[in-house]
Amino acid sequence: MSIVTLLPFIVLIGAMFLMTRSAKKKQQAAAQMRNEMQPGTGVRTIGGMYATVKEVHDDTVLLEVAPGVHAVYAKNSIGAVLSDEEYNRIVHGEEIAGDLESDAPVVPDDASSLTGSDDPDVARIDLGKKPETDEPATDADAAPKDKKTDGESDAK
Repeated sequence: MSIVTLLPFIVLIGAMFLMTRSAKKKQQAAAQMRNEMQPGTGVRTIGGMYATVKEVHDDTVLLEVAPGVHAVYAKNSIGAVLSDEEYNRIVHGEEIAGDLESDAPVVPDDASSLTGSDDPDVARIDLGKKPETDEPATDADAAPKDKKTDGESDAK
């Protein structure tokens, strides 16, 4: 056998080795993060719930998900251990004093500022209604073509 025929197999085995090695490193980093949890730290579960660690056991963690509400979770269900600043920012909405810039534009809660005019006398375009006319309705407009009540259909 020549080296040319063995080369694809060698490349494939090398790629598989590199992929499993990086996955193993990620798993070890996650396990180390979970083992370093301490009571009082904020965490995010893999389901996206934010909670505070109350007790840490071998395979489980007691989390306070709301004031006075405790739940037992598996250690593997902890997705991230958060710093105190990040946990308070996300859960309590507390901002760090230096985060907000005074020159940053303020985003409105609604689209009223996008209309360009604050004057209520400015005519608005209503896209949902047909304009009313002063002409009287004709008999063809007044008579409906097919009136069906609930439960009726055209099927026979």
